Amino acid sequence: MPATLKSRGIDKLALDERLALVEQIWNSIAAETTGPPLTDAQRTELDQRILEDDANPGDVVSWKQVKAATLARLAE
Repeated sequence: MPATLKSRGIDKLALDERLALVEQIWNSIAAETTGPPLTDAQRTELDQRILEDDANPGDVVSWKQVKAATLARLAE
């Protein structure tokens, strides 16, 4: 029988207790996994981006510049 909210008594917990439990569960999952595996297309794209970055290390934009440009666009 699979675990359910009722079978575990979770449905009787207060909202803040359920939220704390969700956070604990999420953190335990994150600690055990490295994330979903990449598809071949994703791996190819990342490899290509790494090659481009290695070939042009000076072709970058700082976070400060990106943030300023984004905020300027949002203000329009």
